[in-house]
Amino acid sequence: MLTEQERLQNDAWRKWGPYLTDRQWGTVREDYSIHGDAWEYTTHDMARSKCYRWGEEGIAGISDDQQLLCFAVALWNKKDPILKERLFGLTNREGNHGEDVKELYYYLDATPSHSYLKMLYKYPQKEYPYAQLIEENIRRTRLDPEYELLDTGIFDDNEYFDVFIEYAKADVNDILIKITIYNRSQQEASLHVLPTVWFRNTWAWGYDSYKPLLLADNKKNIFIDHKKLGNYTLYQEADAPLLFCDNETNLQRLYNVTNTSQYVKDGINNYIIHDNVNAINHTFGTKASVNHEITVKGGEQQVIRLRLTNVDVIDPFNGFDAIMQNKIHEADEFYQKIQEGIVSEDAKMVQRQALAGMVWNKQFYYYDVYQWLKGDPAQPKPPAQRKHGRNHEWKHLNNADIISMPDKWEYPWYAAWDLCFHCVPLAMIDSAFAKQQLLLLTKEWYMHPNGQLPAYEWSFCDANPPVHALAAWHVYRIDQQNNNGKGDLQFLESIFHKLLLSFTWWVNRKDHQGNNIFEGGFLGLDNIGAFDRSAALPTGGFIEQADATSWMAMYSLNLMRIALELALSNPVYQDMATKFFEHFLYIAGAMDNIGGTRDGLWDEDDQFFYDVLMLPNENSCRIKLRSLVGLMPLFAVEILDHEILEKVPQFARRARWFLNYRPDLSNLVSRWEVENKVRKHLLSLLRSHRMKAILRRMLDETEFLSAYGIRSLSKHHEKTPYQFHVNGDTLSVAYTPAEASSSIFGGNSNWRGPIWMPVNYLIIESLRRFHYFYGNDYRVEYPTGSQQYLTLGEIADELSQRLSSLFLLDGEGRRPVFGQYEKLQNDPHFRNYILFYEYFDGDNGRGAGASHQTGWTGLVAKLLQPKVDLVRALDERKEVSNFVGKQ
Repeated sequence: MLTEQERLQNDAWRKWGPYLTDRQWGTVREDYSIHGDAWEYTTHDMARSKCYRWGEEGIAGISDDQQLLCFAVALWNKKDPILKERLFGLTNREGNHGEDVKELYYYLDATPSHSYLKMLYKYPQKEYPYAQLIEENIRRTRLDPEYELLDTGIFDDNEYFDVFIEYAKADVNDILIKITIYNRSQQEASLHVLPTVWFRNTWAWGYDSYKPLLLADNKKNIFIDHKKLGNYTLYQEADAPLLFCDNETNLQRLYNVTNTSQYVKDGINNYIIHDNVNAINHTFGTKASVNHEITVKGGEQQVIRLRLTNVDVIDPFNGFDAIMQNKIHEADEFYQKIQEGIVSEDAKMVQRQALAGMVWNKQFYYYDVYQWLKGDPAQPKPPAQRKHGRNHEWKHLNNADIISMPDKWEYPWYAAWDLCFHCVPLAMIDSAFAKQQLLLLTKEWYMHPNGQLPAYEWSFCDANPPVHALAAWHVYRIDQQNNNGKGDLQFLESIFHKLLLSFTWWVNRKDHQGNNIFEGGFLGLDNIGAFDRSAALPTGGFIEQADATSWMAMYSLNLMRIALELALSNPVYQDMATKFFEHFLYIAGAMDNIGGTRDGLWDEDDQFFYDVLMLPNENSCRIKLRSLVGLMPLFAVEILDHEILEKVPQFARRARWFLNYRPDLSNLVSRWEVENKVRKHLLSLLRSHRMKAILRRMLDETEFLSAYGIRSLSKHHEKTPYQFHVNGDTLSVAYTPAEASSSIFGGNSNWRGPIWMPVNYLIIESLRRFHYFYGNDYRVEYPTGSQQYLTLGEIADELSQRLSSLFLLDGEGRRPVFGQYEKLQNDPHFRNYILFYEYFDGDNGRGAGASHQTGWTGLVAKLLQPKVDLVRALDERKEVSNFVGKQ
């Protein structure tokens, strides 16, 4: 067992990690406004002065797992109007395509135990263009591109610092910190580097008056005294001055009220920027910085070393570099094992940075809704409107855990379906953490008593696609492979029981007419429709959704497969497998014939699935918008080995009886009754004819198929927008390859053309499953119209390569994700640092939206893993037991 693998057996190694968020300002948790305007209640300008209630933020920050003590790096280039203590970005109202971080930073390396972490922040030497970024983006319309930091030209002359921050653990509570500052210009340049340590404020709210303390130790080091955390020391190698203040709100600046503390949160900022000597002291407080004022010659570097430890060390920097190098070596050793079989060094680099981003996007997430609604004893009472406002139905929700975030600046809160996708690549490096994350959302203090999983903090009541069971099954199989075939049945059984409640919530709440057709609402697809599917429709009535119904068919199959796995060791679960087998069949029947009286979701003329609008007068019409909604029936597919059926005879007998009893249903769900040559049985919403019809459109380069994956809306709608006429108005949906030109759902949400990694990943996985059944004799034209025919497995490989090529160097040495930015494409100090965007331009692959969405875009790490050709292996009579895990 490798050293890093051994560490993962001991949870103590996870106590310290990259748990600070990149943005706490502008979040729902910190919003105590009347109307729930989180972006305006706590702004970036207020953040340096306002003490947070629920969490802390910082650049390259770490903390303990309860975020009692925090560490991060602050900077000042001697020109900016404020310290660079936190990442800057635009609010929803300021951005022409919604909120957006306007910084350049990269998560470069990380081990899952956090024994080694590395991040890069690029800091301009000229004054940071805060106002310019705000004003220009406000000026631009939704039809204009976003105005990015690179567009300001601030990096054009290489007048910037590369600030690398590295952490290496000598032991579980002994952390070496190395900050390397490169001057990329040819001219000498100065800056302040302020490694900062502080306590999350737990004493100002009226529950616990205990106030921990930071003390100057010999005027060089910082002694840390906390009754829960214990005693630590932050050692510095140099003799830089110590600056102390308190993590307390500057009431005077924000509210024109007399401060209760002499030294407030922005004290260090005011001392450095405004030379206010009364804003800080040099001996004690709850926030402290080590003030390194350095000058770096052009093209050269300087290194700052610190050590945060609870161990008394006589010479804390003796052997520092050797320990750091050893942790780098162990990280290399760990990833070398993970990346066996990957030949390309570029692919290895991209995958490692993707996985690093997954680790760096962990966050201590603290939110007690009951306390948030009620207010704190020592603080002003929240407005009465909160009692009936956002999340008031979720008083049971009390979160204080380390959770994988989608993007710690753009989305510094968990989202139910994002988290499921995170867990698949996370399982590659830390299956225990992946399992824990999936279980976490099913706990009583997360899941609603009615069975609903919390969506995300802006509205826990929204419905996210039900992918939890799929993720649990994938993680189980990956973990099984990592443990030499031994599956964690306790995990599987535990999550299965909770997902029964979730499934029941969907059936009871999202099946309007009780006919097994579902109306999930927006389901994370934001602007994909002609109108907001979560809001009251302008026509009245409701929408029977092809995507919601497909998700539920998939959910049924996922739970059936989990139940069968459990039944192999406990026959009682055969009944549950039967229940979900039959439910899947009922959903398939309903999709074909809604309520037994109306046409189904399949359109025979167009050979495609569409949503159906159910009008108040009991008429209905198909919404003939060619989008991902019509591709999602591909996801509902499961293949069962005949040998499994032989081990669950009760289930097999009931399945055969039911299929004979309801031939109308059995004829809809593909070739269950026909075994293929290696004795596999297929359950799918798609018979061969319909699947080929859908693939014909999906693989058409004039429709869904892009050079970089599958678009979310058919390019057909670029020249022929879909139009819907209602109440004298015309609602139009046109293909837009990247940022939104419409704001139906708000923000920068846009599913009207871009490539999104999670649904592409599910398409690829579905094609692999179909190939596992149909084999190499079943071929489909690829691309449509090419007269070239490939197996479904080969098509899955092709799509995987297209998605991976977003990040990889092409034949001209360019990365499509970087788009038109020559600086990113050609500069050696930029071109190998990867950003994992939220989505990608459907025409040229340029990254758009959130820029650190390794949450679900990190799935590329899974796509880059070498694949096993299972069909060939079976043909050669090789033993293949971990289909999903190896795929």
